[in-house]
Amino acid sequence: MPGLFLEDLSVGQSAELARVVAEADIVAFAQVTGDTNPVHLDPDYAATTSFGERVAHGMLSAGYISAVLGTSLPGPGAVYLSQSLAFKRPVRIGDAVTARATITAIDAAKAQVTLATTCRVRGKAVVDGEAVVLVPRKPAA
Repeated sequence: MPGLFLEDLSVGQSAELARVVAEADIVAFAQVTGDTNPVHLDPDYAATTSFGERVAHGMLSAGYISAVLGTSLPGPGAVYLSQSLAFKRPVRIGDAVTARATITAIDAAKAQVTLATTCRVRGKAVVDGEAVVLVPRKPAA
């Protein structure tokens, strides 16, 4: 299923998805990536940190941004070129994370789109950033 073409896009368009972070998500992310930092996996260790409890990997939330770009805006066919990220707050087990991407610029000559990206929990930013993606053009008629 193709996503949107460059010609379908406009500045201000946005898309989002929401996910509740489960313990199983954190464990699976650690297994897939090899990031076994105990702040994510060990409740006794995490209790000694500034978070006071286990927190999700920041890149798990960033993955939700990737999901928005790859499935909705622009969707299938888009190719990630870059992503900046600023981690603002921790995400805890049971938090509902809403990832959103909003088009801020379109470079038609390069077929590139810049998007403001954010993840929020209870209305507060947990991750902010900017993505640049390559977007397919409509096929010639």
